[in-house]
Amino acid sequence: MEKQQFYYDNKIVKLFFWATVLWGVVGMLVGLMVAFLFLYPNYLTFAGDISWLSFGRLRPLHTNAAIFAFVGNGFFLGMYYSMQRLLKTRMFSDFLGRVHFWGWQLIIVLAAITLPLGYTSTKEYAELEWPIDILVTLVWVVMGINMIGTLLKRRQRHIYVAIWFYISTFVTIAMLYIFNNLELPVSLTGMKSYSVYAGVQDALVQWWYGHNAVAFFLTTPMLGLMYYFVPKAANRPIYSYRLSIIHFWTLIFLYIWAGPHHLLYTALPDWAQNLGTVFSVMLIFPSWGGMINGLLTLRGAWDKVREDPILKFFVVAITAYGMATFEGPMLAFKNLNAIAHYTDWIVGHVHIGTLGWNGFIIAGMLYWLATKLFKTPLYSVKLANVHFWIGTIGILFYSMPLYIAGFTQAFLWKQFNEAGVLVYGNFLETVTQIIPMYAMRAFGGTLYFTGYLILAYNLIMTAKQGSKVEDELAEAVALKPISGKRIKGEGWHTWLERKTVLFTFLAFVAVAIGGAVEIIPLILVKSNVPVIASVKPYSPLELEGRDIYMREGCNNCHSQMIRPFRSEVERYGEYSKVGEFVYDHPFLWGSRRTGPDLHRIGGKFNNNWHFNHMMDPSLTSPGTIMPRYSWMIKNDLDYSTIEEKLKTLVILGVPYSDEEIAGAKAHLQAQAKEVEAALHQDPEYVKNYADSNIQNKEIVALIAYLQRLGTDIKAK
Repeated sequence: MEKQQFYYDNKIVKLFFWATVLWGVVGMLVGLMVAFLFLYPNYLTFAGDISWLSFGRLRPLHTNAAIFAFVGNGFFLGMYYSMQRLLKTRMFSDFLGRVHFWGWQLIIVLAAITLPLGYTSTKEYAELEWPIDILVTLVWVVMGINMIGTLLKRRQRHIYVAIWFYISTFVTIAMLYIFNNLELPVSLTGMKSYSVYAGVQDALVQWWYGHNAVAFFLTTPMLGLMYYFVPKAANRPIYSYRLSIIHFWTLIFLYIWAGPHHLLYTALPDWAQNLGTVFSVMLIFPSWGGMINGLLTLRGAWDKVREDPILKFFVVAITAYGMATFEGPMLAFKNLNAIAHYTDWIVGHVHIGTLGWNGFIIAGMLYWLATKLFKTPLYSVKLANVHFWIGTIGILFYSMPLYIAGFTQAFLWKQFNEAGVLVYGNFLETVTQIIPMYAMRAFGGTLYFTGYLILAYNLIMTAKQGSKVEDELAEAVALKPISGKRIKGEGWHTWLERKTVLFTFLAFVAVAIGGAVEIIPLILVKSNVPVIASVKPYSPLELEGRDIYMREGCNNCHSQMIRPFRSEVERYGEYSKVGEFVYDHPFLWGSRRTGPDLHRIGGKFNNNWHFNHMMDPSLTSPGTIMPRYSWMIKNDLDYSTIEEKLKTLVILGVPYSDEEIAGAKAHLQAQAKEVEAALHQDPEYVKNYADSNIQNKEIVALIAYLQRLGTDIKAK
């Protein structure tokens, strides 16, 4: 048949290329700024006067920038470049490609504005509020239409393994993002919403999403890039097609079940915890299958690794993937999870994956693509090698101190003396021990960030010395119609690769099964969440305080989940019960303890302690690394929408009566006066704040919320 000529769209590739470089630098810069807050807690907020630069607001900005801005644009860059060449066709729609690009950048900008302003759902890796969630969904659908449309118009009959991973990423992230972000807005003109799930159900849905955001945004698309760019850079075919098939289907099926291992020893029912553990341990097999397939692709090309910085990046990236995916299943064992959970060990583990796997696979891809897009050799191979070594050393200095810090935290938290008393009863003592580790982490982050600055410079200079990026002429023979049935001698998977819609549907079924089996019973079977009669909804003032707690990102440092360990019960009080969280929209169990657990904080300290602690934590906890939140003492409490908030929660099942809603403002004001009146027992407070109208300030609502925590049940 006669060959058809067409042009690959390189201009959309160029847009995502520079967006990846830009957001990589920005995301890492914010992360570095956050790392130094552990050493100098108030250096960005100027003694508590600039709320939008506090740790609780910058930390989710960093994670969203690193995941969705940097890795997201990196995935789209590699996808748009590789799909066209693998399918021998231009993308389905240039217009949809531009909508996808500019829509995604708009989402990033909106996140960069709203998260520091405190508009957050508090769900890890899903903090964006409801209007932006809708935009994310629409832009993701646009990308999917362009992807599937391109598959349908291809000139290559069989789809290559890289595209299998792109398809699974599209369908799974769509499912995860929509279901995890089901929320009810307080009003259509505001940014505030409440999750439709509560307590333990919200926790399971969140970590079904949270774990699989790592799986299907930070792993499967990067595996797709590995399967395309590593063979290209090494000039070698992928090691094993059969291993690719096993790797793909087992990985996407098993991964989706593993979310509950983030909730071991919590109030999540044991059956769900055990499912998460079993499937997490099994994950090591497909994960290492992918690593082996990637590394063995370099067979016969290891001599090139010595000279080629691109291959160096790929080798370390794949190795980091193997390390992280070995450690993850190990952390799913309950005895090891009991040590690691809530510690900085988890932060070190995560950054082996993000810095080593994501950061280095994208760096290698950027260097390789620069020579193709700009039709010129890399400006400086020497600088690329410098970047590689600085980045590698940076990863080691970042992660190793956090592993040490994690072990230190776990052992100090659990240590008893001969009299059966906690040796480190003051939580702060366990924090000050690991500050040197935080300093080393910041040093490692500085090295890694410096490496990406070198990359940005190298790529800019490469572009300057190269040619203008133009669409690339290509030619291929159009596909001839053939039978939809299997041809004699055709393997079942080879046949399936011809069936785009069927392949996509089966990928969706594979990832949907695990979530359905875990989540549906937890929601529908009432015995999973026993009712505790003494647990009541929050008062209007406490609800406003809880919203402030969420706005300031307090859940980034404090958990609200006491595990049934002797050390935790001794330190914090009675272990947490699943029925205590039935009115928590969303849940706030947290995933890290830079500060102590707060689930039983209510009544432990008087109102003045909390007031002083928020104004200047060093007054109550000398040596603390907690920043000041003095703006809460200055800011008036805005409770203008409290009735709408209560009505929204009623729709979600929280039993507020019509009388309670109608009298919400009056009740709030009365409770605020009670909280403020209790502050008068401190002469210093009377001296400095007696005439400051504190009962109308945000601090009163936060104190009311903290004093409520853990008081609905009493230990017998």
